Order: sequence, then C-alpha cells, then structure tokens
Amino acid sequence: MWLFLTRRFRMWVLLTVLAPLATGLLRRLGLALQRRNGPTTLSNGLLRAGDVGDRARVKLGGKPRRGR
Repeated sequence: MWLFLTRRFRMWVLLTVLAPLATGLLRRLGLALQRRNGPTTLSNGLLRAGDVGDRARVKLGGKPRRGR
C-alpha cells in the first residue's frame, strides 16, 4: 500500500507522524535508562536525540512539551 502513495504524501507522513513518535521513544528510553542506572553517556545521548523533535517543533511554530 505504501507504494501507491505519492512521494510528497509519504514524506509528509514520515515527518509528521513517524519522526515525533521516534523522538518520543528515544526520550522515553533515555529516561528509563537514567532511572535504572543513573546518568550515562548512552542515556544522555538518547535524551539529546529525543530533544531534537522538541527543538524542531518549537522552531516551526509549535508549542514546547510541558512537564520538564
């Protein structure tokens, strides 16, 4: 089915749906690792990768996440 979608629509789906889900998953993994083992290089890297989505959202005119 992915084959039948236009290139522009596929890119839109990737950027609006999958990218925020991926950055949220990375953030959750980083937080879980920090709770379990304390701050490590890996958990800090995952949190930074998760923050990329927040920075992009704010830069494009959206609202930043709450709860930090």
